[in-house]
Amino acid sequence: MDKRHPEYQYLDLLQEILDTGVRQEDKGSGAVTQSVFGRQIRFDLSESFPLLTTKKVYWKGVLFELYWFLSGQSNIRFLSENGVHIWDDYPYKIYRERALRGELPEMTKEAFVQKIIDDAEFARVHGELPRIYGELWRRWPAKDGRTVDQLRWVVDELREDPDAHNTLVNAWNPEYLYAMAKPEEACRFPICHNMYQCNIKNGKLSLQLYQRSADLFLGVPFNIASYALLAYVLARATGTEPGEFVHTFGDVHIYENHIEQVKEQLTREPMPFPKLTLADTVTDIDNFLPEHALLEGYVSHPSIKGELAPVGGYRTKSWEEYLQKSQSGRKAS
Repeated sequence: MDKRHPEYQYLDLLQEILDTGVRQEDKGSGAVTQSVFGRQIRFDLSESFPLLTTKKVYWKGVLFELYWFLSGQSNIRFLSENGVHIWDDYPYKIYRERALRGELPEMTKEAFVQKIIDDAEFARVHGELPRIYGELWRRWPAKDGRTVDQLRWVVDELREDPDAHNTLVNAWNPEYLYAMAKPEEACRFPICHNMYQCNIKNGKLSLQLYQRSADLFLGVPFNIASYALLAYVLARATGTEPGEFVHTFGDVHIYENHIEQVKEQLTREPMPFPKLTLADTVTDIDNFLPEHALLEGYVSHPSIKGELAPVGGYRTKSWEEYLQKSQSGRKAS
């Protein structure tokens, strides 16, 4: 009997949420989801690379975003200059709050992003997204003023002790999150994929991600590819082979405005997963570049578009009103 395609784990979870998900509403934006809690899927990276095929996944975005994280960056200019706009909303959120207080001139998001690209000084001041993944992975702020490079420690620890059980990277820092933070220091982005652990068995490195909140239709295909790629890079850096990517979810949901797209995706049959090869020049986390990842044999069904909902994070009244207005506009269009 043929082995069931591993993508069905993802498709089955989509179907489960359609069938049994509980309706919930985001307090800040009014966005509605169907949701379940506590699920897990896993992929054998020694067999293939889990870039989902029932809709085309934005591979360029995966490559450039992971490099952005690995290099410890927290300014969106690098991404914007390379045509990757998945993080534009959140620095604009900070800018817009200041504009509404009369501290800065008002600007549309489109104009804001173009100025980030065109004006290095503007980008330095307004393109920064503090306390985001790359900063927390590579520059965690310690109480004595120094920074902690969690990811470097993980690599060095596994090189020295392949049997280590303690190699975790955490991006969940309560000091800067939600009402736990001082308002002026609160992270404007909701940390979603918040912790991962590496483990070596039989010369293979596996990575398990805990994602506390997961947009299954739009975000999760991207997250699967991103953390699978991270596992490949970490395996190379530690002199091992890729093992498993294990994706553990807290709240996993489908947005109400993605329901029809999900139904379309569920009519499609998965195609064979591609293969991924890293260039020989990749020997460490600090010499990986986007062009070093070669994807071979990726064939997929066409992309299915869906609106991103920039929800969560520290809530302000002005941003809630902006999101609610945006949601209303989308529903009317």
